[in-house]
Amino acid sequence: MHGGPLFRMQPFSAVPARLLIAPQDLRTADATNAADIYGGRFLFSGHLVETQGRSPFELQAVHEDWQRELHSFGWMRDLRAADSQISRQNARALVEDWIKFCGRWHDIGWEASVVTRRILSWLAHSPFILQDGDHEFYRSFVRSLARQVRYLRQTINETEDGVERLHAALAMASACISMAGQGRFARQSIRRLDQELTRQILPDGGHISRNPKALIDILADLLPVRQAFVAQGLEVPPAMVQSVDRMMPLLRFFRHGDGALAHFNGMGSTPSDLVATILAYDDARGAPPQNAPHSGYQRLTGGNSVVLIDTGPAPAIGVSGDAHAGCLSFEFSSGNNRIVVNCGVSPKSNPAWRRVSRSTPAHSTAVIEDTSSCRFLSNRPFGHILGAPILSGPVRVPVEREDDAAGSRITASHDGYASEFHVLHERDIRLAGDGTVLDGIDTFSAIGPVDSENRYAIRFHLHPGLRSSLIRGGSAVLLVCRDGEAWEFEAPGTEVMLEESIYLSDVYGHRKTEQIVISGAVLEAPSVGWQFRKTATAKLSRRGTSDFDEPDELPLEE
Repeated sequence: MHGGPLFRMQPFSAVPARLLIAPQDLRTADATNAADIYGGRFLFSGHLVETQGRSPFELQAVHEDWQRELHSFGWMRDLRAADSQISRQNARALVEDWIKFCGRWHDIGWEASVVTRRILSWLAHSPFILQDGDHEFYRSFVRSLARQVRYLRQTINETEDGVERLHAALAMASACISMAGQGRFARQSIRRLDQELTRQILPDGGHISRNPKALIDILADLLPVRQAFVAQGLEVPPAMVQSVDRMMPLLRFFRHGDGALAHFNGMGSTPSDLVATILAYDDARGAPPQNAPHSGYQRLTGGNSVVLIDTGPAPAIGVSGDAHAGCLSFEFSSGNNRIVVNCGVSPKSNPAWRRVSRSTPAHSTAVIEDTSSCRFLSNRPFGHILGAPILSGPVRVPVEREDDAAGSRITASHDGYASEFHVLHERDIRLAGDGTVLDGIDTFSAIGPVDSENRYAIRFHLHPGLRSSLIRGGSAVLLVCRDGEAWEFEAPGTEVMLEESIYLSDVYGHRKTEQIVISGAVLEAPSVGWQFRKTATAKLSRRGTSDFDEPDELPLEE
């Protein structure tokens, strides 16, 4: 009703007189893409489309993800980075084409999330787009922009809850302070943004989806809007100030020694350049917190070692579309070396890999009978419409923390396997104060009748930058890092196996790696102790680089 045929039939004459300010775009641009775009070659979401002299907005039957990226206009930053007369003319021509072919309607181009990204992109790059343009183009551009903002204002309540809705509120607020004559909508838009920030940003700075990537996405758009408020001499809304102050420390909380963020609940490869830009706005730059109880995470530090643990229940169903079944999983790093990781998220838009990445076996935690600790909405019959939110998962995740001179210790348990297997999984992890020893105990407690054949597998996915090998007759594993640092893993009294694994969150694509696996019967061996112990410090080669070859890319299988 709000965005359908009735909306398109309504007359629209409220054209702002002019644009007042252009919020900054913090995302990194690649000027080399400008030549490809000028030549009609558009590489989006892993799909290359050559337009053969036609406008890309005329093309039909192209992959939906490719179309979403095209209609979002995020690539405008690449044209702007080229900073040439040809790139400016190309930008205006493409904007004119969009207004001509899609300005009134397009099934994908007018999806709320795509409209949001396009509004933010057009506003941020408006000085570049409008430079050297005539008055007719200026008026057409501003008119289309205002029409999109009105559409978003009418459809924001139908957007997907979580980051998408917050981005829509940010786009509306940004438009109100960037375009003249928006006074009657400004208070409403700012109030809506305040409501979404207050509702979605938790007291410890996390997002209600429990996805670390949400912090990057939100801050990348929230910081420019905040700067625009200041530049216009407007009072910055209190919720905006408080949200930034909370999110900045938690962004540092999720970082390993090499700057990468831990792979929890939808976080893929880290956009290091964007994270560095965002953190440059952090005035305090203090040490990250050790405890994020509202977000459901714990951080242990000792020496150069960092351990990050997922100790939270499944998020609410409305914001769990990207959440993982990784309760009590952990990641472990020493200096610049990441040692234990979760598999992460594949950058390829493949539903099969997405299901794999969200499953419990793709995380460094315990799994019973290869069954995930969360239940996801099946693809049929509603999955293609509703996505795959979490329908059920861990509800009670009690956590205890102890910090002393000897180190830090976390004890937590979850009930994700209680209903199906009548088992509680408890994990006790302790990191020594000097960071050289990481001890753990996994315990499986029966809370009802347990099938004697039920087995568990405790998985430790290793980063592909490690070289691993079984030692001591297969009772331990030697891990050697690129810089020569070495660790030993052992689990006394149990058989240790080294199996193949896959690392999904990598800029090189899917990478082969390995995982340490300990398995046993729930009733026969309900408690397993294990330890990572540092045996050698880093020793760089004469070249100052690693002597290791890059791990091979793993061929993709459907």
